Amino acid sequence: MAVIKIDHVTKSFGKVQVLKEFTNEFADGEFITLLGPSGCGKTTMLRMLAGFEKPTSGQISIDGTVMSSDDTFIPPEKRGIGMVFQSYAVWPHMNVFKNVAYPLKIQKLPKEEIKKKVENVLEIVHLSQYRDRMPSELSGGQQQRVALARALVAEPKVLLLDEPLSNLDAKLREEMRFEIKELQKRLGINVVYVTHDQSEAMTMSDRVFVLNAGVVQQVGTPEEIYLEPVNSFVANFVGKVCFLKGEVKGSLIYLEGVKDTLPYSGILEGKVEVAIRPEKIKISVGSKDSNILEAEMVSEYFMGENTDLRLKLGSADIRVTADASMHGRFKAGEKVKVILEDFMVFKDEDEKEREILT
Repeated sequence: MAVIKIDHVTKSFGKVQVLKEFTNEFADGEFITLLGPSGCGKTTMLRMLAGFEKPTSGQISIDGTVMSSDDTFIPPEKRGIGMVFQSYAVWPHMNVFKNVAYPLKIQKLPKEEIKKKVENVLEIVHLSQYRDRMPSELSGGQQQRVALARALVAEPKVLLLDEPLSNLDAKLREEMRFEIKELQKRLGINVVYVTHDQSEAMTMSDRVFVLNAGVVQQVGTPEEIYLEPVNSFVANFVGKVCFLKGEVKGSLIYLEGVKDTLPYSGILEGKVEVAIRPEKIKISVGSKDSNILEAEMVSEYFMGENTDLRLKLGSADIRVTADASMHGRFKAGEKVKVILEDFMVFKDEDEKEREILT
């Protein structure tokens, strides 16, 4: 295990700055996820940790040793890091055992030591029975585990994962999330994981770094970034959310095109955006509920365990994650009373700016 310290790191390619000042510390045994849209700088940060890119400025240290600074640069092979890429990159002409053993052969370790280490790591990733198979005889998930085993066999201080599950189908991707997390907990190894998939970040991470346009927007546990996003970008990127335009006047929020108001005790004034998670909107069945608004039914989609309702609320389209029993209860154009059980309020942002950001 190793503490990773990143101190005022930036990265530019020519005149384009792709990563603005990044400063933080990743603790021993911590599972860190860098989350954000394409081009936000997350893979660039991972490549600088690995040593494939040198920071334009700032310093990176691992386990107390400076890896990158203005006058120091340690190459990837000497950093004690394992890395798994988006493409599995397994050697097609080598069987599973030889693929995993390759890093140790490069180190010229004794054959018996190589055999022992490879057999141990194959057992960890549940591939012992496939040791003699060729990559073409393996499923996508099995090939991904070969790549994991090869990264782990040299006992790295840090494991870096660059969108390793994006080539798998949905069900296998979900299974691999839990396998990787269980593996990390079992080995106690530091993991830095890059993804644009918020579900992966939510299920696997100890802490999540949400990036956009080269800037860290928020750092926190999955619960913190989901329940307490610091701005509308984070709210929009992490989970489903509906936005309503409004204006704060005194202790009330007046929504566009809506006759009802919402109570507000925050510090914002003037134009705002109200953000609501679909699961926090409920269909009202009683007259004593608070925060009731009138909406219009647009469409619905039966999802098995629940029903996805699409409603028109003033000038905005909203989604409601309702119980499956709500399926077929309302017709298009019918008026529906909804309750906002919880909502978030942000400073109003230009929609075009948010489109560029996301």
